[in-house]
Amino acid sequence: MDVTRATPVLVVGGAGYIGAHTVKALSDLGYRPVVYDNLSSGFREACLWGDFVHGDVRDGRALREVMTTHQIGAVIHFASLIEVGRSVARPDLFWEVNVGGTTSLLCAMRECGVSRLVFSSTAAVYGAGAGEGNAALNEELPKDPTSPYGDTKLACERMIANQAAAFGITAVALRYFNAAGADPSGLIGEAHDPETHLIPLAIAAATGAGKPLTVFGEDFDTPDGTCLRDYIHVNDLAAAHVAALQAPLPHGAFEAVNVGAGEGRSVRQVIEAVTQATGRPVPYTVGGRRAGDPASLVADPARAASLLGWKAQRSGLLQIVQDATAWHRAQRYGRVAAATGQILELHRRAAAGG
Repeated sequence: MDVTRATPVLVVGGAGYIGAHTVKALSDLGYRPVVYDNLSSGFREACLWGDFVHGDVRDGRALREVMTTHQIGAVIHFASLIEVGRSVARPDLFWEVNVGGTTSLLCAMRECGVSRLVFSSTAAVYGAGAGEGNAALNEELPKDPTSPYGDTKLACERMIANQAAAFGITAVALRYFNAAGADPSGLIGEAHDPETHLIPLAIAAATGAGKPLTVFGEDFDTPDGTCLRDYIHVNDLAAAHVAALQAPLPHGAFEAVNVGAGEGRSVRQVIEAVTQATGRPVPYTVGGRRAGDPASLVADPARAASLLGWKAQRSGLLQIVQDATAWHRAQRYGRVAAATGQILELHRRAAAGG
């Protein structure tokens, strides 16, 4: 079926970081989002748009019930475990939740006649050999994940592709690069616990809300010796999900698409941007390289432009960091919300002479 503004869209994992921004983007455009989340890592406070249903992606009966009750016409699927290190320690959980949950969701969609899916995937499907020579990654590169997390996402992509062909589901898998930033409204933003992403860790280090940053390696084959990553503003990423939902694809088609800004920014460039945005230096130490860390992971976003008509609009590094800093200054939810906000407010007052 064609997805129109009148189509109720089920956003599985819609209380999480990227999910909540996508729900807002859908609502702003007049869609009718229904958030389905078990709140294991998402936040009820982030569910400010559409209806909310508490449920687990592995619960097929609950999924069928919400699809029937809300007359769902399309699904955007975010629900998964994402921590790479944890996936090495507990691969069983990642296969159970990520692959088992996607299996359950596809079955519910088939039984309820829902035939449009946008799937949250990752650049981790490419593996450690990707980006050699600082080349941008395109979708045709070999897939060789280096973690159980990447393995599960690639397995989900293949399962979706198989079922798209067999059962007439039209699906797009979006391979994220480094999501960052926050909605300029300040209502929603990044609140992972534990936090493992560079930009919020650098902001916390600069403002005294966290420990000094560790830079993992400064001897990479890059212009300044530190890793290059493609940072994509979370609002741009949300817009990519809407574009994937709207894309005029053939019935039963499956497409995998990189979603990135197409520009590599180094760890040192991030530190400089955080220093500029917060007005405070980022304390850091240099450690050894992490095993399997490639020198460069940068998207070739050409397919997203041609297939989805999408390109990044808000993904300048300083813009990303400024939006993230504003969010952390008045963070509305998450374990570190109060402490971070109080520390940043003290710094603001001191700078203003108050």
